[in-house]
Amino acid sequence: MAKLNYAMIALIGGIFVLGVGLGLVFSSTANFSPENVASREVIDRSAPNAELCVQFGASAIVTDLRVYVTLNPFNVFVTQPVMQPGCVLRRNNWSILEQQKLVDGQQVQSCKNRMNTFGYTGPLEGKPKIDCIFQNEAGGNLFVNPAGAVGPRPDTDKF
Repeated sequence: MAKLNYAMIALIGGIFVLGVGLGLVFSSTANFSPENVASREVIDRSAPNAELCVQFGASAIVTDLRVYVTLNPFNVFVTQPVMQPGCVLRRNNWSILEQQKLVDGQQVQSCKNRMNTFGYTGPLEGKPKIDCIFQNEAGGNLFVNPAGAVGPRPDTDKF
């Protein structure tokens, strides 16, 4: 009778372990739908003018939001962010925008004087929204050199 109880416990334990294993397999499958941006490749494919963007800049996730700050009483309110695919051009590739007459010489000079670069959303053939943007390195990227890691920061992230 004792062997039957041990066998039953082993069977139930085996079924439990099998159930947990199958549950993990089904819940951890990758979902590459447009709603799930899971990799750099998905972002690269979603960028406006994807081939041009990857060749002359970097694809980006552009977040538009507004922040309201009240001083009396002090509070911070944030709108719901709007996320869309975009592209950041390297400084030496601005001629792409100039050739298509999307920016003029004054805009280029103003952006160049502030050591910035151009970023855009929307296809260049349509009506893209082009901004002179600043590369903010103040926060840093904690994924590049985690605590305790050694090695210099790569030069490929300079725009």
